[in-house]
Amino acid sequence: MKTYAFIFARGGSKGVPGKNIKEFAGKPLLSYSIELAKKIDEIDEIFVSTDDQIIAGVAAKYGASVILRPEELACDNAPEWLAWQHAVKWLEERGHDFDIFLSLPTTSPLRNMEDIHSVLRCLDENTDVVLTMTEAARNPWFNMVNKSKEGFIELLNQDDKAFHRRQDTPVVYNLTTVAYVTSPAFIESANGIFEGRVKAVEIPDCRALDIDTELDFEIAEFLMKKTICLNKEKNYAE
Repeated sequence: MKTYAFIFARGGSKGVPGKNIKEFAGKPLLSYSIELAKKIDEIDEIFVSTDDQIIAGVAAKYGASVILRPEELACDNAPEWLAWQHAVKWLEERGHDFDIFLSLPTTSPLRNMEDIHSVLRCLDENTDVVLTMTEAARNPWFNMVNKSKEGFIELLNQDDKAFHRRQDTPVVYNLTTVAYVTSPAFIESANGIFEGRVKAVEIPDCRALDIDTELDFEIAEFLMKKTICLNKEKNYAE
């Protein structure tokens, strides 16, 4: 089985300008996804799909191959699924034949090797896509509300069964951007992830933070620096 890792890194991030190559704990954010992929034996090749020449240069510097993406597939309203389809087609046109498509977004730099191994193991012949998730801190059955135009709020879930304690509510999850695993064949045949049979691997909160805002970036960088320091102390002790 041949596995290709993909990192989709467009140039036009608005939440955090220049996010994909912004310095993060001493290195470009993009580099963390590439370097993790290099450590995983199951991964045969690593590709960065981008519309941005500077990002392409950083990707090449850290050892990834570059897929130049058309601008229309890198704008704010372009679904990333279309970029996935473009990458698969681009490789097929160049004679590549692979079995497993693994996406490692730049926005989850705190993930580790075991997270990726868990996702890869979860993909089987009865599953089209494997995602990652964490247990949600807020639960629509208990403490989430809608706000009307007049400014009044009401419970989001109006089910007949009322829950008075969070502990009694059904468990719900947030999807994360730690990893996505599927096959090239499914990407080509479907219009989105949930057209298929989807499973998910639960990831600890401490490794699942998704960088979408400047605050997310600062929190993730703090946690990364802490992890780096702890690893140095551990190596020194050994």
